[in-house]
Amino acid sequence: MKNYQSNQLRNVAVVAHGGSGKTSLVEAMLFNTGTLSRLGRVDDGTTVSDYHPEETARKMTIHTSLVPVEWNNTKINLLDTPGFSDFIGEVKGSLRVAEGALFVVSAVDGVQVQHETIWDMTPNLPKIVVINKMDRENANFDKVVDELKDKFQANFVPIQLPIGSFNDFKGVVSVIGKNAFEGEGKGKETSLSNDLTDQVELYYETLIEAAAEGDDDLTMKYLEGEELTADEISDGFQKSLAMGKVVPVLACSATKNIGVAQILDFIAEYFPVPKVEDGPVSSLVFKTIADPYVGKMNFFKVFRGQLKNDTPIVNVSKDKPEKISQILYVRGKTSVPTETVPCGDLAVLVKLQDTSTGDTLAHKDKTELLDGIDFPAPTLTIAVLPKSKNDEDKLGDALLKLMDEDPTVKIQKNTETKQTLLITMGEAQTQIMVDRLKKKYGVDVTLEEARVPYRETIRKKVEVEGKHKKQSGGRGQYGHAWIRFEPTDEHFVFGEEVFGGAVPRNFFPAVEKGLREALEEGVLAGFPVTGLKATLYDGSYHPVDSSEMAFKIAAHLAFKKGCEQASPVLLEPIQNVEVTVPENFMGDIISDFNTKRGRVLGTEPMGKYVIVRAQVPLSEMYRYAIDLKSMTQGRGSFTMEFSSYEEFSGREAEMVIKKAKEEKEAK
Repeated sequence: MKNYQSNQLRNVAVVAHGGSGKTSLVEAMLFNTGTLSRLGRVDDGTTVSDYHPEETARKMTIHTSLVPVEWNNTKINLLDTPGFSDFIGEVKGSLRVAEGALFVVSAVDGVQVQHETIWDMTPNLPKIVVINKMDRENANFDKVVDELKDKFQANFVPIQLPIGSFNDFKGVVSVIGKNAFEGEGKGKETSLSNDLTDQVELYYETLIEAAAEGDDDLTMKYLEGEELTADEISDGFQKSLAMGKVVPVLACSATKNIGVAQILDFIAEYFPVPKVEDGPVSSLVFKTIADPYVGKMNFFKVFRGQLKNDTPIVNVSKDKPEKISQILYVRGKTSVPTETVPCGDLAVLVKLQDTSTGDTLAHKDKTELLDGIDFPAPTLTIAVLPKSKNDEDKLGDALLKLMDEDPTVKIQKNTETKQTLLITMGEAQTQIMVDRLKKKYGVDVTLEEARVPYRETIRKKVEVEGKHKKQSGGRGQYGHAWIRFEPTDEHFVFGEEVFGGAVPRNFFPAVEKGLREALEEGVLAGFPVTGLKATLYDGSYHPVDSSEMAFKIAAHLAFKKGCEQASPVLLEPIQNVEVTVPENFMGDIISDFNTKRGRVLGTEPMGKYVIVRAQVPLSEMYRYAIDLKSMTQGRGSFTMEFSSYEEFSGREAEMVIKKAKEEKEAK
């Protein structure tokens, strides 16, 4: 791959709903540029960009692949992104480093959920739309264009029209050039048929209007009725695209390789060029993978200056120096080394020690932090259990590597429930993480439901005696304490009101320590106890047999007796939840929260969406990601955070207590 200047680069995020033909389009682009001798197929697992084992097995894109193609003395960095909602984080990373997005829409299925989701994520990013699969039955270019206009508030301008559809699809018409191309690849240039001439003229007028909007001088010239030159139209249209004032629409069949070469022509000529900033190098890592052969690979974009092999760099995000061992240009799974990466280009650094996705890498003398990547928070929680002792030893390190590769995966160790929790964006991502643990890191795990970290507390004040007395030859054991237990808003408070030396002061810490240990297991169901104030106010001791251990045991006995008498109750964690959904789903969300014992706090309009705020028990939220996807056809999202613990009673609480006791007995 030859070296290109910044003005010869185009960074394009190829995005779509799954099944629209993104990967096939990228494959056809590679074929047209001569990189491939034959077209690969997603169904056969032979495409350049879907090269990971889990992608070929599932016939779907899971990782963003960087696939540069060289066309008309231009290097087009295509970022083939996943089309499934569980992997939206991959899309986010790609959009951060691309100058624009290419939306692939099926001519049969039209606009789908992920198109809408990604469109809403890119309000200020230049966009083009490619209507693919024009060779399929029921393909309808005009219908999809109308649907685009209906769904999105944008100025869609068709600049490439299909010639026929389904079995009759044989080529495309360029509105800009007013010429037609029939056949595969670049096709054979032909004259316009009479039935297309009027349509082309109509769209050409729309194109001129869009071009005039890109420049104030052109706007005045157009309004005054003067004719714009071809160069002015081209320049104005390019500016309108860069400002997001126009969304060009093109047509093709990726699998038949019809219209693809003309899309490459358009990207090379009209797609926005990276902004160039001179100075010491500054770059952003937008993706990280662990390659079994190369090692850790950090994909990055240069935002300022140029990166060279001998550049002294520092990880600004972590304030740690890094050493460049090798810079690679990659195309799918293949790579070639390079000495220099110019401003605006995308490449890969290997074997960096402390760098992960979202980090800024810069020259050690100018360490400004670039804006990172706003990844969505994972929301589906499941517990992972190693199958063997060997798996247990390797699990922690493997999970950390998964987190390093994918920022939308989180790992939590819950000390109360003694579970390791895997938190992902959805079921598909969870299963892929489990497969990756086994195949990539040799760790076999099973999944189980995450346990809720319930707690226990008391509701009334009691005074109880704890007495431990043991005599079995030799020195005995004697500890005697009267303790008052009462509710408090704090987790645990210990006090003493002992008079006259009934219990020597040196045994007070032992009583407190015994109580703190006892807090770990309540009397109702063995959950930790909170909201307890304990006051040691009386007792007795033996000058020989009393010891710290004896008073710790006495405190344990008093704790158990006191909690049993003080009206113990179960507490459950409550989450603050914010759900963002299209307005027409609001009623379903509120109704569902009512069935989940939730309290709806209010709603707030946000454009075509509405935010529903509620407080809901954590036990009802572990699988809410699945419920929400089902209720909204994937159009909803939510966040949650811990709010408080609240009293939990009724039949559900009784079932929790019963189950906890059964598990304890089984152990």
